[in-house]
Amino acid sequence: MTAPKTSPTESLGSVTVLAAVGSAGPVGSVGSLGRVLDEVRAWFARFVCVMDDRDLDLLTLWAAHTHLCFETYSTPRLVLDSPMHGSGKTTVLEHLSRLCLSPIQAASLSSPALLTRMLNAGMRTILIDEVDRSLDPKKPGVEDLIAVLNSGYKRGATRPVLVPVKGGNWEVAEMSTFSPVAMAGNSPALPDDTRSRCITVLLLPDLEGVVESSDWEEIEEDAKALGARLAAAAETVRELVRTARPSIPEGTVGRIKERWYPIKRVASAASEKWAGIADDLIIRDIAATALDREDGINNVPPAVALLRDVYAAWPDSLQFIPTVELVERLIHHNPQMWSSESTFGKDLTVQRFGRMMVTKFKLHSERQGDSARGYHRSTIAPTWRRMGVTPLIRTDGADGAAKTDGETCRVCAAPLLAPASKTAGICGKRDNEHKAGRLAA
Repeated sequence: MTAPKTSPTESLGSVTVLAAVGSAGPVGSVGSLGRVLDEVRAWFARFVCVMDDRDLDLLTLWAAHTHLCFETYSTPRLVLDSPMHGSGKTTVLEHLSRLCLSPIQAASLSSPALLTRMLNAGMRTILIDEVDRSLDPKKPGVEDLIAVLNSGYKRGATRPVLVPVKGGNWEVAEMSTFSPVAMAGNSPALPDDTRSRCITVLLLPDLEGVVESSDWEEIEEDAKALGARLAAAAETVRELVRTARPSIPEGTVGRIKERWYPIKRVASAASEKWAGIADDLIIRDIAATALDREDGINNVPPAVALLRDVYAAWPDSLQFIPTVELVERLIHHNPQMWSSESTFGKDLTVQRFGRMMVTKFKLHSERQGDSARGYHRSTIAPTWRRMGVTPLIRTDGADGAAKTDGETCRVCAAPLLAPASKTAGICGKRDNEHKAGRLAA
């Protein structure tokens, strides 16, 4: 039997789906999942105290997506963070264990092979408590566990595992690592590549008693019943989630898109209201990421910092700068990074500068006539744009003419970094250049 031909995309609320010619359209009731999400959100509000009420929406959508993550292709890691004990992180994991797909709670993970074998038997939602200890990068052997968790956020990820065969021999089998993961800990020191795959919910102690105590002897059956309703509602929109390609806010690119697009697809299949809630969560995350970068919270690789500082230290009037002069300008512009005041303990040299430019960006110095070797602005400009240091070049109009993005920072009117900080409306200057303006804004 041949697959049915597809017609042009059809619109269903805020969702775009591919509909088969002659078919009845998407399977199931779009509204039922929205109603169950409202129930789950109200349930979390009863028992979980969050810093921002929108995190209740996030917990709701994340729990729902675990039932549909095979259709969404990727699954963001959820981090329940807190600066201290007694903030309700374990309580949230307990509620997720009643609401998510095939949950398994793990106080710690001791073996990547055991984790892989467990997932190979069937997809599970892994709920890990106390990751500030169990996934501490300083702990011996934790790198293999983190590698499994990192790889398993996309469908199709596998890990080779030795399995016994007849005759006492062993052979290699590729086992799946794909699974939803929620991690709870007190300010866990997760590696940057792990954190970039995570969506975070911040919890603080409920000293005012604004939520109910989770007495599982009393609420166990209600929680399980709610989880069953969520699973059933998710089943009705499985095909819709698989085919849906909803719109997302501007700036949702790269890892941000990988984190949030699964959430948006599930939300859009639920209702227009939940699709709007997902957009608000995405916009909040983009803005927070931009502010974290501005405040120096995100660790920027030295090569990326170098590229940004080269742009900042390069006068607009110059098209060519000798390497020696450019290095001097960098040291003057950002002495904490490039002078002897830095953690490196030495001034940036021409040799080190050239080596970083070549090995990281394939940018070589050149000569302009008989001058000393240096760099042409036109040679570096494409790399600045690709790395988001300068505004992207876009085509606009029927003539296809190239134009720069005209949006500017809402604080200092400088061109916005593209694309991640557009929604936040803030450019990428360092904190000491921007703090006063941001507070005023």
